Amino acid sequence: MLVPDSFILLRPKVQTGPFVFSSPHSGRDYDGTFGGQSRLDALTLRSSEDAFVDQLFATAPDHGAPLLAARAPRAFVDLNRAADELDPAVIEDAPRMAHNPRIASGLGVVPRVVSAGRHIYADRMSRAAAEARLTQYWRPYHLQLRHLMFDTLERFGRAVLIDCHSMPHEAITPHGRPSHPTPEIVLGDRFGTTASADVVAQIEEAFKSAGLRVARNAPFAGAYIAQTYGRPSHHQHVVQIEIDRALYLDEARVEPRPDFAAFQTLISGVIAQITASALDLPLAAE
Repeated sequence: MLVPDSFILLRPKVQTGPFVFSSPHSGRDYDGTFGGQSRLDALTLRSSEDAFVDQLFATAPDHGAPLLAARAPRAFVDLNRAADELDPAVIEDAPRMAHNPRIASGLGVVPRVVSAGRHIYADRMSRAAAEARLTQYWRPYHLQLRHLMFDTLERFGRAVLIDCHSMPHEAITPHGRPSHPTPEIVLGDRFGTTASADVVAQIEEAFKSAGLRVARNAPFAGAYIAQTYGRPSHHQHVVQIEIDRALYLDEARVEPRPDFAAFQTLISGVIAQITASALDLPLAAE
């Protein structure tokens, strides 16, 4: 069942190709979700948000592709985690699983921490409260995403999900070297398992043509969404995109930079090139 206002779906007048865009971490409905539950102030809670990524990709429908975006913040419920990645340290009666590095670090489907390991809650919540978040936000989002992927596959013979994210600048600075400057875009295909080489190459070329430095799979290779929806052998591809926040965001204030509109225009050009690339990807190549 789709719950009203559980996500934002922007559809093109006519879908013209096999691309679907998703922004699962850009939700910023803090007033309607957290209330007084968190011990952190609003600005600290937003440190784990992919702030304004949905706005960067908002022109996807103008290029014939739907855009699905979260309403709930990542700190409230993480749509890029499995529904059973429940953290016993923050949820009462959560079953204990085999070692899961995401849960161990506090980044389960109901996160325990935001960036820098800052704890969100003073006390654990009930299992019922955690399940309510999944019912209201997680399940509707993934039901809609499955619908979009299935419909796209039926219509075009393939479906290519562009999973849109942003990364803190400090997360990628260790990956720069004098001969290899810090990447501005990181494409994740879980080392070739979630998308065909041709699909990833087309997307990489679109970002490079815009003058951006691109790396693959380090430090981010993709998580639950890529693992779940990426099935190249079944003509379903997922490429995770991570954008350096320093390119468009004042990270300390979680506010768009003065040149945000210019970067948004640049990303719109990337979207245009990606969606046009469908013409160069024959089914036989898959």
